[in-house]
Amino acid sequence: MKILMFRLRIFLVIFLAVMIFGTIGFSIIENLSLTDAFYFTIITISTVGYGDMHPTTVSGKILAIFMIVMGVGTFLGVIANASEIMLNNRERLNRINKLNMIIGAFFSEVGTELIIYLSNFDQNIDELRKELIIDSQYSKKSFIFLRNKLKKYHHEIEIEKLELPHLRKFLIERRDFLLHLLENSNLLEHESFTDLLMAIFHLAEELEHRHRLSQLPEEDLLHLSNDVRRIYTLLIYQWLNHLEHLKNNYPYLFSLAVRTNPFNKEASPVIDK
Repeated sequence: MKILMFRLRIFLVIFLAVMIFGTIGFSIIENLSLTDAFYFTIITISTVGYGDMHPTTVSGKILAIFMIVMGVGTFLGVIANASEIMLNNRERLNRINKLNMIIGAFFSEVGTELIIYLSNFDQNIDELRKELIIDSQYSKKSFIFLRNKLKKYHHEIEIEKLELPHLRKFLIERRDFLLHLLENSNLLEHESFTDLLMAIFHLAEELEHRHRLSQLPEEDLLHLSNDVRRIYTLLIYQWLNHLEHLKNNYPYLFSLAVRTNPFNKEASPVIDK
């Protein structure tokens, strides 16, 4: 995309230079006003043919030939590059929409349940829980404020209280689903979500390679704690981004996501008010 934008700028600069050069040239050579010279330049570059005006001097005809060769070429270059950029933007938006569908499926099958489980062992979650109860009144500024607060928030998972066998079973059972997500080429558009998936796979492998998960050395628990904290941190950020996307684009999906908020202890999909 950057290359296309650079090429478009180059063609635009050349095209504008040709227009200015032609306008000034015709004005001097053909003794025209700037308005008539500009008009003359336009009909020359557009190759619509001369009607009420045409070059009357040899120099004017030579300039007209130059304008046709240079002007038409650069004008077509501008149109071609602009069209390619629009098509690429449309394709990119389609890929992003598909990716958001993938992220939605991830939270439906894995993410939300994983947040609920891990947040139960977050010692400091009560400091943040109120802000994470998101509703329809949330604005763009509210989401920005919450992201900034998350940057300062220290996630402290009590690894020694985690039921590691349960966590291992949960991740391994969903491995095939997660592998199917990784096969989707649209993930290239979202590095942070890919990082989350890779962090989950890494933790699953770490747990799977341990024959027993009880009475682990303190150093090993610290290592696993870092892996869990990485997943938990990325999960919350992705969940927040996903909710903002739903709020802006799919109000009915946002309504369900709010009613099943993993940080709300009183969350219920049933509408009673």
